[in-house]
Amino acid sequence: MSRAFTREEDSENAIAGVGERPVSTHRNLVTERGLAMIEENLADLRDLMAKAERRGDRERLAVVSRDLRYWTARRENAELSVPEPGSDVVRFGMGVTLEGDDGKKVHWRIVGEDEADPSKGSISHVSPMAMALFGKKVGEIVAVNGKEWEIVKLSDKAEN
Repeated sequence: MSRAFTREEDSENAIAGVGERPVSTHRNLVTERGLAMIEENLADLRDLMAKAERRGDRERLAVVSRDLRYWTARRENAELSVPEPGSDVVRFGMGVTLEGDDGKKVHWRIVGEDEADPSKGSISHVSPMAMALFGKKVGEIVAVNGKEWEIVKLSDKAEN
């Protein structure tokens, strides 16, 4: 068996091993920003696909194709959810300011799973914190991971 044949076979196995991106079993709730993010990802991936096809880059094509399938599925089952203006209870898409026992405040915006980025102040609607917050009002206390937080402010506007 020649080395060229072995390398081609290894390359095919590497491409076959790309695997699918796991898709959440939860409802795919998205904010307006989250929906726009999905659309941007799809546009970027279509562009990358065309470039990879022109170069004949099979490995890149496999990865981009996988990601394109993921984002296409996420777009197809996306459910746009906009918080009710003036809501006095925590809902999807809202910003929530919390104060801990130590007096430190944190602000979270509850968003879809693909949009969540805790380092930028957004958490997934299926996270333990979001689940504890849903339906609560300003002044109420929530406990997550053994720590208590008081809800001190709600915002239905896109913050962060």
